[in-house]
Amino acid sequence: MAVIGYFINGVTMTGANLAIEYLQFENGRQTKFKAEIIVETPVSLTVNGELWLTFMCTPVELEAMAVGFLFNEGLIHSIDEVEDVRLCAAGDNIDVWLNHSVEKPSAWRRTSGCTGGMTSIEAEIQILKPAVLNGHTISDRQITNLVEKLFESQDLYKKTGGVHTSILSDGENVIIMAEDIGRHNTLDKIAGRFLLDRIDVSPRILLTTGRISSEMLQKANRIGAAVLISRTSPSSLSIKMASDLGITMIGYARRDRFRVYTHPERILSYAPKKQIEKTKRGS
Repeated sequence: MAVIGYFINGVTMTGANLAIEYLQFENGRQTKFKAEIIVETPVSLTVNGELWLTFMCTPVELEAMAVGFLFNEGLIHSIDEVEDVRLCAAGDNIDVWLNHSVEKPSAWRRTSGCTGGMTSIEAEIQILKPAVLNGHTISDRQITNLVEKLFESQDLYKKTGGVHTSILSDGENVIIMAEDIGRHNTLDKIAGRFLLDRIDVSPRILLTTGRISSEMLQKANRIGAAVLISRTSPSSLSIKMASDLGITMIGYARRDRFRVYTHPERILSYAPKKQIEKTKRGS
């Protein structure tokens, strides 16, 4: 079995990936290799001139991440509230200026999962929202095709590994793609790009390589996703929330199979004919 050791070789960090050299020890022999690894760095968020928090993230699409974070937290509701968003010259702070005052949350709760995202929202608040079932449907073939597109979109992962990818789709095409060391950050980046580019798409289907926790479900709900698909598993709380909110949750998605945890009536090959017609009418 190989035991691998890593060391940085004085290479300057640029963008999302870092060139390194490492020594691989195997069967009593050592070999030097060159490779690329994913960058993780602290980036602070300043709102209306006040320092709010520090993200641990991959330093790409940072302006979108900041705007998307504020939106997903329910602190803004439209891009029209954003007067300016800019990344400082050093690349370690994002300044967001709103056209109104906003109170900084009194406490941030560290979320579950890699890099530990931050939120001020309590999951119980979201659970109280009533279910909203719209008329969107999707076929099982569309789902497997979208999973293929998710895997094809993993440009940074193919270079470095150790990174999550999420995409927003209309059911056929990839509309937005985001990659980050933190799965929560990918959905913030998607929300921010959605707002900054004023994208209007329906239905909204989200796919992610990350586990679906309650925080991920909250962000998907804010983005307006009818369907949320993951390469891995959901948590018990996220399943309850998805059921209450009318979101079809799919886990362990592969190119040829997947598991449906909530609202399977949206999937055309599953729903009885009467149920399909009822769903299409939006009733």
